[in-house]
Parts: sequence; structure tokens; C-alpha cells
Amino acid sequence: MLATLKSLPARVAGRGGARKPAAVLVILSDAPFDGDAAWNALRLAATLLDQGAQVRIFVMNDAIDLVREGGMPDGAEFDLQAMLRALLPRGARLKICTTCVNRCGIGQGEVIPEAIMATMGDLAAWVIDSDRVVVF
Repeated sequence: MLATLKSLPARVAGRGGARKPAAVLVILSDAPFDGDAAWNALRLAATLLDQGAQVRIFVMNDAIDLVREGGMPDGAEFDLQAMLRALLPRGARLKICTTCVNRCGIGQGEVIPEAIMATMGDLAAWVIDSDRVVVF
């Protein structure tokens, strides 16, 4: 079970003891439309934002279909792209695996414009800089 934000470590920033909210990295890896994992990941990200966390979302592997422009299948129960896009103006940061995009045959222009192409080095930096990492 995920701890409440109160139990997450606060990050001390610079002089004066000002505290920054906890940073949580949410990695989406599984196919987004084959179950509830992506839906629950996005719900968790929204709840973390509500509780004041810094939220980072990294999309890779089969989850890359989540950021494919026009990739919502007919009859999908939830508009996962709309859920993802709604997190970004609230402060969530989104990066996607460039290798996964290329491997899946998706061109860079075929992903939602909010997606930032990233490398394994970018993911590693986020893992190192995050207080918690959650993988779906």
C-alpha cells in the first residue's frame, strides 16, 4: 500500500531549511489498454499531485501506445490520454522512451505533443533524484 504523503520524506532545499515536496516517479511499462494498470497509475499520479508531491511520469515498453497520437482504441472504457494530459498543467512532468517509440514503429510526430523524448540516461537521472519509484 502506498504511504500517504505525510510519511514520504520531505526534501531539504538550500539555505533557510525550505522544504520541497517529495518527488515520485511513476513508470508505465505495460500495455495501457489491456487492463487497469495505466488507469490506476494515472489515478495515483493525480492523487499524489493533490497531496503536494512532485510527479514525474516515464512511459516505456508497451505502455508507449498511451502517448501515440490517436491511439485510443474504439470502445475504451477510459480516455487515458485525456487523464494523462490533465496531469501536465497541474505540474506533472512527462517523458517517453525514444528507443521504445522507434521500436514500436511510431515516429516522433506521431506521439502527443506534450511528450518529451528521453533516453535511459534521463530515466536513470529521474530514478536517482526521486524519493519513490512506482512501476505499473
